[in-house]
Amino acid sequence: MSHITETRPAKVTAPAIRARKKGPPIVALTAYDYPTARMVDEAGLDLILVGDSLAQTALGYETTLPVTVDEMLAATRAVKRGARRALVVADLPFGSYHGRPDRAVKTAVRFVKDAGAEAVKIEGGAIRADVIRAIAASEVPIMGHIGLTPQSYLRMGGYRVQGKSMDAARELIEDALAVERAGAFAIVLEGIPAEISRIITERVSIPTIGIGAGVHCDGQILVFTDLVGLTFGHKAKFVRQYADLRGTVAAALARYSEDVSSGRFPNDQESYRLPDGVEIEPELEHPESMPPLGPIN
Repeated sequence: MSHITETRPAKVTAPAIRARKKGPPIVALTAYDYPTARMVDEAGLDLILVGDSLAQTALGYETTLPVTVDEMLAATRAVKRGARRALVVADLPFGSYHGRPDRAVKTAVRFVKDAGAEAVKIEGGAIRADVIRAIAASEVPIMGHIGLTPQSYLRMGGYRVQGKSMDAARELIEDALAVERAGAFAIVLEGIPAEISRIITERVSIPTIGIGAGVHCDGQILVFTDLVGLTFGHKAKFVRQYADLRGTVAAALARYSEDVSSGRFPNDQESYRLPDGVEIEPELEHPESMPPLGPIN
């Protein structure tokens, strides 16, 4: 008698992602809750980012700036419950790692201890090198993020493609090298011309994960709601929509409303019944015939 043993894919770790440089492309996606994380994980993706983009996609804020540490911790806990194989990386929100490196370390450790994050991500290049170095030294794997950094919304004056001039491109390359030297295991490149992303990917020894950064990166990441068509408002040029869940859900809600309004829902098969032999007593049908209740002691 033969026994077939199903082998579960190996757990993805930060060193495993680091080792994917110039290997099979890294497939990453955001998630903010248990069911989404469960689906992403079961689909075999490598990395789940609990992005501070949940500020806009799940909480309704205009930018990522207002989201709090507690809100991010709650989302990270939910995602960790749904992810078994994928590496779970949590964004540190705006204001939680700015200033002294020891403050950033405290925040990063909290995400690991209190929420189960397996790595954290912060935005910024050379200006954040000390913070990256301190977090890496605390034994928390850290991912960098340069280019269009949404937490820099106020300084940039909006969401703008970065690195469009030669001086800006040089600065981005230096940022990437600084992030690598500081100890990051990977780096997100967002909103960068493909030509510059190629140069950065060739220059650094850690994997680059692109979002709006062209085909030359070592991996790609998208926001889950963009991918499945649950975006409200502007859709970025780099987004490829793979499903129209907004249309599907809207149609389902319309059918539900019609069925309830017309009395078609629930039907007999969707209703519970008394067990055989149990009959409704007459006084339940005619409460005026029931004896009065006695005093309540």
